[in-house]
Parts: sequence; C-alpha cells; structure tokens
Amino acid sequence: MRSSLTSANRAGWAFALPGIGLILAFIITPFFLGVGFSLSNQRLISPNPTRFVGLENYRQMLDIAVVKLQAKTDAAGKVITNAEGETEFPRLRAITRNPDTPQYRGMQEWFRWVSGDTAHVVIASDVVFWKALLNTCIVVLVVAPVQAAIALGLALLINQKLRGITIFRTIYFMPVVVSIVVVSLLWRFIYSGQNGLLNNMLSLISFGHFQPVDWLGNPHTALGAIITMSIWQAVGFHMVIWLSGLQTIPPTLYEAAAIEGSSKWQTFRYVTWPGLRHTAVLVLIVITMQAFAIFAQIDVMTKGGPLDSTQTLVFQAVQRGYGMQNIAGGSAISVILFVIVLVISMIQRWLTRER
Repeated sequence: MRSSLTSANRAGWAFALPGIGLILAFIITPFFLGVGFSLSNQRLISPNPTRFVGLENYRQMLDIAVVKLQAKTDAAGKVITNAEGETEFPRLRAITRNPDTPQYRGMQEWFRWVSGDTAHVVIASDVVFWKALLNTCIVVLVVAPVQAAIALGLALLINQKLRGITIFRTIYFMPVVVSIVVVSLLWRFIYSGQNGLLNNMLSLISFGHFQPVDWLGNPHTALGAIITMSIWQAVGFHMVIWLSGLQTIPPTLYEAAAIEGSSKWQTFRYVTWPGLRHTAVLVLIVITMQAFAIFAQIDVMTKGGPLDSTQTLVFQAVQRGYGMQNIAGGSAISVILFVIVLVISMIQRWLTRER
C-alpha cells in the first residue's frame, strides 16, 4: 500500500478523482437508483407514498400468453364466415373478461395467425412494450451487420494513397459531427409524403409512374426509413475505426501476399480480415450498443408512431418515466435493456474470443 501511494501515484489519483466523482454521480448512482425504483411504484408527481412492489412492474410488462379461439359454427356444425369469406371467431374479451380465466384479465391482443378453424392469438399485459422490444431487436439485427459492412467497405476505399483522398474521408465523416436532431429534421423533409426529395427522385426515375409514399406515416415503411437514416448517419464513425485498424496491419504482409500471387479476395481473407479481429469486436459492440440506444430519431421523426410501429425500448423508457410520470415503469424498462445489452455483449465477446 505504501509503494502504491508515492507522490506520482497521489498526483495521478488527484487528476482522476474528478472523473471518478462524475462517473459515480451520473452513472453508477443513477443505475442503482433505477434498480430500486423498478421495484417500487415510484411516480414523478404523486400524492401517494412510494411503496415496495417487488417484481410486479416486470411481471406486468413481461406477461404474455397464447390463446386459441375456435371458429364459430351454426346449429349444423358448419363454420360461419363473413361477407368476405373469412372465418368468424369469438371475440377475445370472452377470455380476457371471463371470471374462469383470471390469468388473462386485462391482457390485450398483439397479433394472431389462423390455422384451419383455430385462431392462435398472442396476448400481453403490455403490448406496447413488446412492440418496442421487437422493433429494437429488428433495428439491432439490421443496423449492426449492414452498418459494419458498409463502414468496412468505405474504409477499404479510402485506405489508399491517392490525391484528394482526405476530401472523401471528410465527406463520409461529416454526418457524424452534425447534430442528430438536425439530421433527423433533414431526413423528415426527405421522407415527406407530399413533396419529399425521395418521392420526387423516385418519380423522376420512373418517369412519373411511381406513386408518392408517406414513408414516416405508413406503419410498414416507418421503421425501415428510420433504420436507413441511422445507418447513413453513423457509418462514418465506424469507418474511422475500421481505418485505424487497417493502418495497423504491417505492409510487409501485403507484399508477401503479392509475391505469392494471391488475389484481392485471398489477400482480404487471409491478411486483412485476421488483422482486423480486435477492431471487428470493438465495432460490433459499439454498433450494438448504439442501435439499442436509438432514441433521438424516433423522438424527432415519428414520436413512436404510426400505430406504435417505431416504438423502441429507450423511447418507451423516456416516455413512461417523464411523459407519463411513471418512474417505476421507465426504470424497469431500463433495467431490462441493460440486461439484454450485457448478455449480447458477453455473447459477442465469447464468439470473437481468441482461439
């Protein structure tokens, strides 16, 4: 202990104390407070006293079930169909409001699929949460590989000693330094269903045959539009990380590969990619965390709509915690998100470990 408290170490600890204090005040302490709030009925403004409720907030959000509805039949046992020829099924409230099935009380339909004369209905106590969880997973599964691949391709293109290559590096990196709010507003105009730039370009290319689409107002295209914008906005940041990894690979390896007569693909597979192993781990972890934390784009462009098609976990946590003043619900979502990101990060580290 004495050897660790030399004058040099004391100076180092003195410089580190402000940073440690900020981390304790704004990261570690709020994390434990969030865990505590998630186990209570804490609200932002409420005349009722705060009380401990245990895992009730988690149960209410995660409660999900699948129920079966048998098709309606007439007196002769024939299946009843509507005017469109579709099979009619009993109303879901016959189960969710039935005293004999108290476990389904208050649950709502998320989606259903029909198999023969049976409708399988997925119901949940908090449908919006499950939609947000599904949308967040879709964002991560699309953004992580696509953004990493595009960033690597751009890094390979600009990792050359050509005149004016710095201009291209600046252009590719420029969206990163622009405020995400400004970028979201810009893309909202691009996606506009009336006179948006995207609709006008597609109409020009198709010689007027393309019908304008409200990209952010259509539940089928809104999430994809936000994913596309998010990939474009952050690809330059990961391009720089890939570029730094490329420049650490010794040039002698490329010279040896050229002497052996390897093709460009062989050079990439056996020289470039192995040299980017640690960089790839960093890029994948960073992209995954950023994709799970997507918020500003949703808040500026769609507010979670239309029909909750762009809800995400972070947006739901903020909306419930501050918009609905439900601190306990927002904290529970934050804890669930933390566990998900932690598990995925550990799996990524295990898959990309040294062998």
